[in-house]
Order: sequence, then C-alpha cells, then structure tokens
Amino acid sequence: MNDDAGDNLTGEKPGREDSRLYSRFYSRFRRVLDHIDNHLDGDLSVERLSGVAAFSKYHFHRQFSGLFGVNVYRYVQLRRMRRASYQLAFRNDQIIDIALANGYETPESFSRAFKKESGQSPSSFREQPQWDPWYAIYQSLKELRILTMQNTYSIEDVKIVDFNDTRVAAFEHRGDPRGIGDSVRRFIDWRKQHHLPPSVSATFNILYDNPAEVAPQDFRLDICAATAQAIEANAAGIVEKTIPAGRCAVLRVIGPEEMLEQAAHYLYLEWLPPSGEELRDFPLFAQRIRFFPDVPEGEAVLDLFLPIC
Repeated sequence: MNDDAGDNLTGEKPGREDSRLYSRFYSRFRRVLDHIDNHLDGDLSVERLSGVAAFSKYHFHRQFSGLFGVNVYRYVQLRRMRRASYQLAFRNDQIIDIALANGYETPESFSRAFKKESGQSPSSFREQPQWDPWYAIYQSLKELRILTMQNTYSIEDVKIVDFNDTRVAAFEHRGDPRGIGDSVRRFIDWRKQHHLPPSVSATFNILYDNPAEVAPQDFRLDICAATAQAIEANAAGIVEKTIPAGRCAVLRVIGPEEMLEQAAHYLYLEWLPPSGEELRDFPLFAQRIRFFPDVPEGEAVLDLFLPIC
C-alpha cells in the first residue's frame, strides 16, 4: 500500500469526492473488524465477512490482505488468541469456556492452537505468562489496529468537570511496558483479597509516560483502585496515593487500548491550544469504565482526564 494512504495510484492527492470514496471504502473494512471483535465465538468465514463488508467473496480475501498485510484467517486467529490470553491471565474462566467463547469446538483444539502461537499451554500461561513472545506476536496486530481504527474527535466531545479529591490504592509499574501484564495480575490479586472489585471501586491509571516516547526502563504507570481505606504497608507493594481535586478536561475513549494515545494527542495538540486553558501540575489519568475482555474491545470505555487550572 502506498505510504500515503490518501494518494491515488498516480501519486496525486485525492480531491474531495475521492476522499469520500476512500472514507466509505475504509469504513466498510472497519465494520468487518468490529464484527470480528463482536463475534469471536461465531462464523468468521470469508463468506460471512465479505457479506459484512458488502464485497464479493471472490475478491474480499485479496482486498483484506492487501489492505492489512495479513490474511483474514490469520487476523481472526490473532484476535481470538489475544482475547483468550487476557481471559487466561486476568480472569478465572474455565479453559473449556474460553475455548468455546473464542470459536474452538474443543479444549484440545484450542490448547494446540494456543501452544503453537505462544509456546505455552493455556494452563501454563495462566500460571505464569511469558509476555515477551506474546508481545512479539501481537505487535503487528497493534500497529494494524492503530492504522485502521482511528477515532474522530471534535471540540464537543471534550467536557470540563470538577474532579473530586480521590484516595487510591496504587501499584506503581516501573520499567518495560511488556511487564504491565504481571503488574496487572498482582494488582487484581490484591483487589480480590481486599474485596475491591471494579463494580464497587473505580479503576484508574495515572499515565506518566507515553511508552512510544521513553526508553523501556524509564516507563511509569500507576494502576489504581479508589478506596476510602488507609493503605498499610504490605508485601504486594500497594501504596496509598491521592488523585487531587481540580478542573479537568475529559474525553471519552471507546474502543481498543491502542486508541488511548490518539485521544491524548487530540487533547494536547488540538483541543488545548485554542481552549485558552492551562495545564495543572498533575499527570494525565484515566478512569476505566468497561473492560476488555469482559466486553469486546470495540466496546471498552475509559474517560481520559487532562488536569487544567
């Protein structure tokens, strides 16, 4: 595909009508990606997906591969395995239920496929995930999602709110982002022990760094749960912090995790300059409302808070 997705085959920039045609073309494939995420346990054959896109099944597989650099079967397989990985690492679902929820007819066929992808059996991954191979597998999928799942924001999407002073229990992840999975697992275990599930305790992340802009060893992220309880010294490494009260610009982000930095970019570089607002001395933070893998990635929701004076 041309480096500039907006160029036509002659190298000329498309006109307004051309841009509309390109937009409609890509929106049909976005419908396909959304459909895949929402039906990982169902029929995701070329025949079914070409119907979702309203393209001929005789050409759809070549269009998909040419646009995304991976064939549709492989893409579906990666999406299923990614959700299964989250369910194994962060949830208590039975392996047979995970297999069925991701389109596999038997636990045995799921286990063979999972081990082929990750090098670990599902039970081994659940006990002690090896994240480095996992990231190597899904990096190309992440880049694909960023390319194709762009959200369009407007000034009206940003709300100004007065955020209340909020005490949180925080796990401080410091270092390579590839280790976030282990930090999340430790934090989930602590939450369970202290009866602070997301249904009764709001979940926050304090976003000190963009992982694309700092060396892995310098990356910082806090994983937090709101609590009225004082946090005593503990072996889990959970510490007490406060997200301070103050005005914030808030942007709701719906969709995959990859959309977070795009939303932050919008707040910093498109919303803030003409707003006349000034930044407050506290990092960007997010409240997670709906979680993948409990909902399809396209339905995950978080509110992104930009502290302002």
